[in-house]
Amino acid sequence: MTKPTGYMENSVSYSAIEDVQLLSWENAPKYCLQLTIPGGTVLLQAANSYLRDQWFHSLQWKKKIYKYKKVLSNPSRWEVVLKEIRTLVDMALTSPLQDDSINQAPLEIVSKLLSENTNLTTQEHENIIVAIAPLLENNHPPPDLCEFFCKHCRERPRSMVVIEVFTPVVQRILKHNMDFGKCPRLRLFTQEYILALNELNAGMEVVKKFIQSMHGPTGHCPHPRVLPNLVAVCLAAIYSCYEEFINSRDNSPSLKEIRNGCQQPCDRKPTLPLRLLHPSPDLVSQEATLSEARLKSVVVASSEIHVEVEPASTAKPALTASAGDDNEPNLIDCLMVSPACSTMSIELGPQADRTLGCYVEILKLLSDYDDWRPSLASLLQPIPFPKEALAHEKFTKELKYVIQRFAEDPRQEVHSCLLSVRAGKDGWFQLYSPGGVACDDDGELFASMVHILMGSCYKTKKFLLSLAENKLGPCMLLALRGNQTMVEILCLMLEYNIIDNNDTQLQIISTLESTGVGKRMYEQLCDRQRELKELQRKGGPTRLTLPSKSTDADLARLLSSGSFGNLENLSLAFTNVTSACAEHLIKLPSLKQLNLWSTQFGDAGLRLLSEHLTMLQVLNLCETPVTDAGLLALSSMKSLCSLNMNSTKLSADTYEDLKAKLPNLKEVDVRYTEAW
Repeated sequence: MTKPTGYMENSVSYSAIEDVQLLSWENAPKYCLQLTIPGGTVLLQAANSYLRDQWFHSLQWKKKIYKYKKVLSNPSRWEVVLKEIRTLVDMALTSPLQDDSINQAPLEIVSKLLSENTNLTTQEHENIIVAIAPLLENNHPPPDLCEFFCKHCRERPRSMVVIEVFTPVVQRILKHNMDFGKCPRLRLFTQEYILALNELNAGMEVVKKFIQSMHGPTGHCPHPRVLPNLVAVCLAAIYSCYEEFINSRDNSPSLKEIRNGCQQPCDRKPTLPLRLLHPSPDLVSQEATLSEARLKSVVVASSEIHVEVEPASTAKPALTASAGDDNEPNLIDCLMVSPACSTMSIELGPQADRTLGCYVEILKLLSDYDDWRPSLASLLQPIPFPKEALAHEKFTKELKYVIQRFAEDPRQEVHSCLLSVRAGKDGWFQLYSPGGVACDDDGELFASMVHILMGSCYKTKKFLLSLAENKLGPCMLLALRGNQTMVEILCLMLEYNIIDNNDTQLQIISTLESTGVGKRMYEQLCDRQRELKELQRKGGPTRLTLPSKSTDADLARLLSSGSFGNLENLSLAFTNVTSACAEHLIKLPSLKQLNLWSTQFGDAGLRLLSEHLTMLQVLNLCETPVTDAGLLALSSMKSLCSLNMNSTKLSADTYEDLKAKLPNLKEVDVRYTEAW
């Protein structure tokens, strides 16, 4: 059936009907069935009738809205007003017109009515809220009405209206709101609603059940907007706890004062509920003495050095702190420069303290959901809290649970968010490390974070170099206390030649020999060093091919059997080796060609190869499970001239990036990939 075009009847053309979009072909099948000839008059008669009905209903609706505006603008008796409101709501719900303004108009009338009559009783408030409740099921409340709801939550948190009427409204806001910035009062209303739930007898248990209802009973939340909306509400609420202090010029220390540990004479009067409390001079001096004692180097003499750790051939950055930097300090530096600053405490008023406790608990609840944790870690990675919150011991102590959950998660997209967003900016890893303003456990959380980072994709020279530059002292202290992760870190620093200074090397060796676990790992390191020297001694074959079905253990056994200093070409094609064999491959000093065709060699192994085998020229990764995450690391292997990525999970963007960063690359195979 073709639609008529340009047919004129009763001064109304079809094109005009189509322009106003009032005639729906899908919604009027009975009219279409009457057509026998395209362009017949039956359709135009039906269209004209439809237009007249819509215009009539619209006119009637406007008249009724005008009438109710006039009646409700001068209320006499509130019993009559309440009855009129109910009638208005029923009229909106039964209107044949399909328009958002049909439901919004009554809400705006009631909103204006409430704003102009502030002397209503509590019962009258609740009656009005119950009357307009049906309209709120599918519509956000306007800003003024949100303000009225906030007031009701603050004044009557235990009212049944909060549970029965506000709950579905807030649920709809969290599920469907796209931007709180366009309507901040929706966020404020949600914030006050949650605080009202916290005021009930069960307190946080009610809030917990509400969060569970928003997530749903399954393992994956079906509403993608719930988590970012909840986090936005939490961040705004936590910020409001410190807002008076932040906005007060009289009580807020400058960045310079915080950087110097707030040691300047200060005659501020703590008049606000939020105060910066300075410790007594004796306490400051004691803390300073303790801090100085911790910073002193403790050199333990080593009676016997089992192996001589040779300095690396490539130059490494000196492990010295930059001095004379006049740039503005970053957030974490402002809070951790001076020993006196660590004794700074912040005191909140009772209401702010309750608000802070409620919303930090919500962040804890959010971190307990496996499907929400990656997004939550990403949202919190930039540390979106004011510096006053980070200087508040109670806040950082409570938030530690969330950071611990990130550190325990084995997924890279979660625990990688412990690090900073970009280079040169501190993250949670620095904040909760020894010396950081939030560290209150002598480095236990720090050790946990290092363990998960080193156990995944961060077992790299770059990460070890960062630890050696910034956290060598804490690592050695924890190693002295027998922490196995830190002992492993110190051994890796020696094995990868991270430390250039000979005195520092001797101090690390002495630290390792001070504990049983350290002594055992250091002896294993010495054995590996002796094997490495034997392995790298000139001699042995130049080409080597392992039999199919060989394993990582077979490769390790073979390489420990003699010298392979001359090995240039190694084929592991069609074997069962994995990324674990990379630790053996990086010990081959002359390796230039490596064939990993149809193996289980993955991203973690590629990252390790890219840091140590910089002279590799030919690499075959055909039919391996590598992805963009590992292939991007190959950009540092500038000597590559032949690269086979056939049948891998290579993307087009990664391929273009590799071509731009590998100038010597001449032969590339990307068949059966996205880049093909």
